[in-house]
Amino acid sequence: MSERGHGMATDIAEQPAGFARLLEDGPSAAIAEVAAEVARRKPRHVLFVGRGTSDHAALYGAYLTEIRLGLPVASSSPSAITLYGARPDLTGTLVVGVSQSGGSPDLTGVMAVARETGALTLAVTNNPGSPLAEAAELSIDVASGHERAVAATKTYTAELLALLMLVEGIRAGDGALPADERAALARLPELAEQTLADPAAAELAQRYRFASSIVTTGRGYAYPTARETALKLMETSYVPSLAFSGADLQHGPLAMADPDVPVLAVVGEGPGGQSMRDVVARLGERRADVVTIGATDVPGASARLAVPAVDERHSPLLDILPLQQLALALSLARGEDPDSPRGLKKVTATL
Repeated sequence: MSERGHGMATDIAEQPAGFARLLEDGPSAAIAEVAAEVARRKPRHVLFVGRGTSDHAALYGAYLTEIRLGLPVASSSPSAITLYGARPDLTGTLVVGVSQSGGSPDLTGVMAVARETGALTLAVTNNPGSPLAEAAELSIDVASGHERAVAATKTYTAELLALLMLVEGIRAGDGALPADERAALARLPELAEQTLADPAAAELAQRYRFASSIVTTGRGYAYPTARETALKLMETSYVPSLAFSGADLQHGPLAMADPDVPVLAVVGEGPGGQSMRDVVARLGERRADVVTIGATDVPGASARLAVPAVDERHSPLLDILPLQQLALALSLARGEDPDSPRGLKKVTATL
């Protein structure tokens, strides 16, 4: 590979090791301790806050929280606090700030106000000494190490795994992962290696080299993957990319589907994936160029990026891998440098 994209390629390749590192006794015990404390405090609802890639990880956390814990979830609007000075009563709320750098002032501001107004606050970051972690009562280090490229890859999947371990630990009550869950997660590094070894994503890039726009879609646990894919395509290849839930896609946007608008559809094995099969069928009727990401072929699709069949909760940690590879290869095919997207910096400070 040329020097362009070397950093992003290296970051992507390190994700299996990142999974293994988080599952080691030390990091796993630290997350279990936080989960046990949250379970002890018994929050009545959960508020997530994040930006960009980390907001997509937070969305995954929201699905986990509602489905696995049965708690109502909302996404914070930082500007309400940082620009308008709102101080909502957050008594009985768990506020979770998700950020790779932990350095954005708006997220730190939300965390500080949340703590002052009665919330239990938790920072999930790749920088345990960051302002966000310091502002929160509890913190989790996703332990990804230095990320070379501006576009986040390995920190995203580390956030996903950390949030999964957190929620399952809270569900257990004592923070410890059940034996069957730990056994399933122990397979992730090997499955990630297997997924990344498939060259299909890089080959697909040539097919979309001249695409003027791309649509991504998924439902349930797969929806955050669709949103993160769209962001990766836009920030590395500058291709306008629209992300829709599979349900929303059928409420109007389906009308724009045609052979000239590629669709990347994440179709897993659970209820969300089953629902997406109907979406793919409808897209096929419109002769859309649909590529699915999943473990099995889907009628109506023209191609598939293969990923192992796993529990639907775990799929987002694997589904995103070939899509990151696609974003990398597409950027290079279009003559861009995915390591240093124009106009972007690693830490984006917003208020």
